[in-house]
Amino acid sequence: MTRSIPSSHDTRQNRLLSSLCADIKNRLFPHIELVYLPFGKVLYESGSELRHIYFPIDAIVSLLLDLESGTSMEIAVVGNDGLVGYSLFMGGEGPPSRAVVHSAGTASRLPASRLSDEISRHDELLTRMLRYTQSLITQMAQIAVCNRHHTIEQQLCRRLLLSLDRLYGNELTMTQELIANLLGVRREGITEAAGKLQKAGIIEYSRGKIRVLDRARLEQLSCECYRTISAESDRLVPEVARVNLR
Repeated sequence: MTRSIPSSHDTRQNRLLSSLCADIKNRLFPHIELVYLPFGKVLYESGSELRHIYFPIDAIVSLLLDLESGTSMEIAVVGNDGLVGYSLFMGGEGPPSRAVVHSAGTASRLPASRLSDEISRHDELLTRMLRYTQSLITQMAQIAVCNRHHTIEQQLCRRLLLSLDRLYGNELTMTQELIANLLGVRREGITEAAGKLQKAGIIEYSRGKIRVLDRARLEQLSCECYRTISAESDRLVPEVARVNLR
């Protein structure tokens, strides 16, 4: 069944697309399609040929590295700050990671051929995308450091904040099992950390829904990795006025 997309959803709700000049928008937007991305949808596999690039609006996409053991680990989070499919303009043969939707929502989808045409025509689009990719590389590096050196509670706070920054509102749809899998830790560790946050009145957790009640305290409990990722994103990705989804 195809899910209808609310009329309030449009390309302006993606920071990267919104920052483009009017001429580029006029050429690209007629070729952009609004699509619904259900939870668990795989946008591409590692090494696969990319036919589209996605600009999330209110969906969250995880970039995952798969291990020979069959497990996987999240290396980056993509939302309305950027795009999914950076290997299309980086000159590689295919993406090094797998892209999976971990918070259902909508995205703007652009055919890869149209992207290539615009990049060859105007360097502004490529410049914007490369700046975003630089912020994404910073995120990947910080997550690698965070997973190695910081506590599960700090990692959980960082992951919740990264999602909040890319969504509208203060509620996340994430099970403890999903969070554990993304962070590559035991579920019991996430259960204990989430329990502490809930007892402290920072979050409210029930049936796969996490509501953040005190963001300021969540930021205080997070490690410096979140602040580094956030600062680099703010520096490299233009901030634009958001269109209210409600």
